[in-house]
Amino acid sequence: MLKGIPSILSPELFKIMMEMGHGDELVLADANFPAASHAQRLVRCDGHGVPELLEAILTFFPLDAYAEHSVALMAVVPGDPVKPVIWDEYRAIVKKHAPEAAEPAFVERFAFYERAKQAYAVVATGEGALYANIVLKKGVVKP
Repeated sequence: MLKGIPSILSPELFKIMMEMGHGDELVLADANFPAASHAQRLVRCDGHGVPELLEAILTFFPLDAYAEHSVALMAVVPGDPVKPVIWDEYRAIVKKHAPEAAEPAFVERFAFYERAKQAYAVVATGEGALYANIVLKKGVVKP
């Protein structure tokens, strides 16, 4: 146990965040995402939703201030009537921790899958909302 670290951040996830370098990407995947088949490194957080993980992660994880978009979301497939209201939660959490961050990029579904394959790690969550997948690009910690 350590002081001040939310218990939702497992030792494995915290280690991965520490290992990541500037420009590396972390995917928080919803329960429908094919995480195991797309991850170079897979972290299981099945009992948790993405918003609560995002809040805890961004407490420690700097977003890339030099990237055009340090956050990316899986775009809704054309013709799908789903309106992902969870994105509003993501925007509020990101704004709280990184007010300078640009609006998220929207990435087509299969392009998102390819991006996830290149990510440093994929966190598989129990999030039930549709289109709840999010990519975070790590920035630098300035002294």
